[in-house]
Amino acid sequence: MGMSVGNSDDNSEVMVDINTTPLIDVMLVLLIMFIITIPIQTHAIKMNMPVPSNAAPPPTPPEVVRIDVDFDGTIGWNGEIIQAGDRAAIEQRLAAIAAQANQPEVHLRPNKLVTYKHVAMIMATAQRLGVTKIGIVGNEQFL
Repeated sequence: MGMSVGNSDDNSEVMVDINTTPLIDVMLVLLIMFIITIPIQTHAIKMNMPVPSNAAPPPTPPEVVRIDVDFDGTIGWNGEIIQAGDRAAIEQRLAAIAAQANQPEVHLRPNKLVTYKHVAMIMATAQRLGVTKIGIVGNEQFL
């Protein structure tokens, strides 16, 4: 009851082939485990929709103050021209806005060629006086 391994010949050649059967078995097991652990994909999109309310819409749209700054420092207040050196008029109008309980939105629109000091003066004055709703509009011209 003996078991013969290899050839009975005296050829002492070394077997250089690798046995790939265990590697294939391991790969199949890993593939099955990977397929099992993948979460089931759902074809639904979860959206948070707004809840309808019975509240009435606001009675009037918010007031908007448009401040235009031209290339030479000339300031326009809702289309009305204010000279560049008239800082007192700007401060007076911004103080009136800051004193209101429901402040209007201030849209600051500088020209592409205006120097920074004119725009910075208006923004610093608005901040110092307490204007909270201010923003720069027209940024697409700087692209």
